[in-house]
Amino acid sequence: MSLTSFSLKKDVDIRIIYTAGAAVVIPLSAKLIRSFFKRNVHTSYQNALTGSVSILNNQDSVLQRDGVNASIDGYEKLFDGARKEGGAITTNESIKTREKEYKTMVDSFYNLVTDFYEWGWGQSFHFAPRYVGETFFESIKRAEYFLAASAGFGKGDKVLDVGCGVGGPLRNIAQFTYASITGITINEYQVKVGNKYCEQKGLSDTCQLVQGDFQKLKEKFEPESFDYAYAIEATCHSPNRVDCFSGVAHCLKKGGVFVGYEWIVLPERGYDKDNDDHVRVKEGIEVGNGLPTLATAADVIKALEDSGFEVVESYDANRNVHSEFEIPWYQTLKGTYDMNGFRMTRLGRICTHIMVTTLEFLRIAPKGTVKVSALLNATALDLVEGGENEIFTPSFYFKAIKKYS
Repeated sequence: MSLTSFSLKKDVDIRIIYTAGAAVVIPLSAKLIRSFFKRNVHTSYQNALTGSVSILNNQDSVLQRDGVNASIDGYEKLFDGARKEGGAITTNESIKTREKEYKTMVDSFYNLVTDFYEWGWGQSFHFAPRYVGETFFESIKRAEYFLAASAGFGKGDKVLDVGCGVGGPLRNIAQFTYASITGITINEYQVKVGNKYCEQKGLSDTCQLVQGDFQKLKEKFEPESFDYAYAIEATCHSPNRVDCFSGVAHCLKKGGVFVGYEWIVLPERGYDKDNDDHVRVKEGIEVGNGLPTLATAADVIKALEDSGFEVVESYDANRNVHSEFEIPWYQTLKGTYDMNGFRMTRLGRICTHIMVTTLEFLRIAPKGTVKVSALLNATALDLVEGGENEIFTPSFYFKAIKKYS
């Protein structure tokens, strides 16, 4: 054997050893790092290293590691043609498919995105009107407190949170009002995480999350078992708002108040269903947020009235979105590059996407994580465009009272 061939063989052998070693060491290192991730209401995703390797892959996860890719593929099939062909998911057939499969769609969506939301946004999965001089998190809490004050929640009142996520608003409102709040979400993972957080905040006696379908509240709760109810950017997932809102009416005592924020398109401010760009933005928001289809303000009000409510007040809480005194609700997605909000910004999302791409390549993150990140990044751009052109708002406020008759 020549010295050259011996040297080549030696180099190949060393590369094989290094590759095999890396294949063992990298996953073990990730497992070790992940073991330091502690589910904590105050600090869960503050540490970038432990938090990043625990996205879609932590001790509370209900999706198996090898199930992430299949879940995102199945989810995207419900929006077949989205972002490729304008109007593809606005057809009656496409909408009816998602309405029929809404339970799978919404549950899969939140299995996939909950960790990303908490990593980049916090525990309150919603937007809010924001004043100049107000921080992002101050605006989030103010929007929640406004609902509580508008409805009149008080100490000892029984309140239902319709579509509660991991319970960020629920805990904030409970601390603000001393009300007893039950949150319902279709997603098992959110229930596990949310109840841990309630316990860690000392709220277990007054706050709880339960798994259930807000389309079937009549099967979950006794009649007239709550004094108040609220929904924050949640019932946009509903395939039939009359079914959902009728369930809320069933749960409320006569004269009970239901308040909330809804995602809607704004034809009165310029949304045009015949405008290709408007439809593109609308569909992008739908595919990236697990929505059957976006409604209008008139649709929401009619659904409330058809469900046994009198709507006493309603308006877009972002109606002054471009006032000199307000910071647009979508500005956080565009970003100011301070360390507190960096992950929410476009550059922050790009950095997160590069990070999860690397982690998935190294087989630290589950296969499919990159697809979820790409989906959310594309949708952020649609939300910004919808807000800039005032054809969409996530904060259509309503206050409705259950009729006595």
